[in-house]
Amino acid sequence: MNVFQILYDEVIGFFGIGHVIDVVKSGDYSSLLTFDGILSVIAPFMPFLLVIEIIRAAVYKRFKIDDYRIPFFIFVANRFISRFIAIAMVALCIGLFEKHSIFKTTFTWYWLIYGYIIWEFSHFVYHFLAHKVRLLWCLHSTHHAPESMNLSVSYAHFFLEAPYADFIRTSICILLGVNAPLLFFIMFIDGTWGAFIHVGENVIKDGRLGFLNKIVLTPSHHRVHHARNIEYMDTNFCNLLNIWDKVFGTFQPEKKELPVEYGITRKINPRNFWDVYFGEIYYLAKDVYYAPGIKNKFLYIIMPPGWSHTGEHKTAKAVKKKLKQEQTDVLRINKVETSEVKV
Repeated sequence: MNVFQILYDEVIGFFGIGHVIDVVKSGDYSSLLTFDGILSVIAPFMPFLLVIEIIRAAVYKRFKIDDYRIPFFIFVANRFISRFIAIAMVALCIGLFEKHSIFKTTFTWYWLIYGYIIWEFSHFVYHFLAHKVRLLWCLHSTHHAPESMNLSVSYAHFFLEAPYADFIRTSICILLGVNAPLLFFIMFIDGTWGAFIHVGENVIKDGRLGFLNKIVLTPSHHRVHHARNIEYMDTNFCNLLNIWDKVFGTFQPEKKELPVEYGITRKINPRNFWDVYFGEIYYLAKDVYYAPGIKNKFLYIIMPPGWSHTGEHKTAKAVKKKLKQEQTDVLRINKVETSEVKV
C-alpha cells in the first residue's frame, strides 16, 4: 500500500464516509434503510462541522493555526498508538461482566431512557475520578490543555484515557443491566453530542442554545467545564443529561460576568506537544520522586491534583474555599464601612 492510499484511507476514516462511498459505488442503497446504515450517514456530521468551523474562522479572519495544531498532532499520534485499544476494552468488559448483570434490558424506548441515565452516571464516575485522582488526571489533562475551544479539542486525549474511561463506563452499564446493542447505540449518541459540545465561538457564539440550556448540558456548560477560573473548576462532569451534576452538586451554569479562561492551572506551553501530552506525568513523577516516605509518594498518586505533603494544598476544593473566604471577608469589610458612613 503506497503513501497516497494510506492518506486516502485515513481521510475517509476520519470523516466516517467509507460506508457511504461503498454504497454509492455499488448502487445498492438498501443498507441505508437499516439502523447501521442510518448511523453511517449521521457519523460524518461532526468531522464536517469541524471543517465548517475552520472555514468560517478563516473567512472572518479569526483562524489561528495554534488553536488546531496540537489537537491535530494528538489525533494523529493516537491513531497509531491506540486505534483498537478502546474497542478491545469495551469488548473485554462486556465479556467479563455481562453474565453478572443484575437483570437484562431490551432495545426499547423505555429501556433506552433507563440505559441513558445509567450511562450518564457511569460517565460522571469516570469523569469525576479523572479530576480527583492525580494519576487519572495525568491521562485527562491533555484534553484540558488547549487554551481555546473548538471542535478539534474533542480529538485531544491521552491514548490511555479511552481504555480507562470505557472500562469504568462499560462495566457499570453492563452490571446494571444495559445490554450490548443498547449500550453501543447510547455510546454513539453520547459520542456525537460529546464532540458537538466542544464547538467554538466561531460557529456558535452563545453556547447556551436557548431553552435547551435548562434541559441538557450545552456547549456553554462544557465551556465552563474546560475553564481554569476558580469558580468554574471541577464542575459539569456529565455529557448530555445534567441530572447527576445536579444530584452531586457539581452543576455550574456559565456566568455572563465571568468570562471563561480555557486551559489548566499549571503553567504550560500549549504549543508544545510534549508538554501537553506528557507534562502532567512528568510533574507527578517529580513529586513522587522528591516526596518523603512511601506513604506520601503513594498519596501524590491517588490524591487530587494540587495536593501537597506539606499541607499547602492547591486542589480545586482548597482554592475554591480560599476564594469564598476572601469574598466573604470583602463583603464583611464593605458592610462595616457602609455602616460607619451611615453613622
